[in-house]
Amino acid sequence: MKKAISFLIVVSFILAGVCSAGAEKIGFINIKNIIVNSDAGKAATLDLKKFVEKKKIQIQEKEGALKKIKADLEKQRAVMTASAYKEKELAYQKGYRDYKRFIEDANEEMKLKEQKLSQKLIPEVFKIANGIGKKGGYACIMDVSTNGLIFHSKTNNITTKVIEQYNREYNSKK
Repeated sequence: MKKAISFLIVVSFILAGVCSAGAEKIGFINIKNIIVNSDAGKAATLDLKKFVEKKKIQIQEKEGALKKIKADLEKQRAVMTASAYKEKELAYQKGYRDYKRFIEDANEEMKLKEQKLSQKLIPEVFKIANGIGKKGGYACIMDVSTNGLIFHSKTNNITTKVIEQYNREYNSKK
């Protein structure tokens, strides 16, 4: 692990040296900030929130049904035979396992949706950053949200420019 971190730091310094050798203009962006603040990122985040809310409602419904079954089971415990109680208890446990599995599946599905969001947005952001870099005469543009960058000057942070350009392109496609 330490070797990997050391390697990333060395690569960052090499890239910074290569970039600064060609020209003094180095740009910085924050991909996470762009995804959160761009119109496309906000729309995708809204879709993700709708998905999460829908799953929350389903989870609450399943949880309510389980609580009702458990309460009924406890109320009827005194009047049930041992075998009938055991049968109902096993049915409750099966329902509880299904409930837990549903939550795990929902979490996994949410992670996949987040990954798809990133896989869709990041190449678009890179394309826009490349265009701004070429037009602006930047030697290189680095992402400050990834590990390995120790310091950057805020004066060459072009995150806002990328967000503005991305919003223009995203809104023109609507």
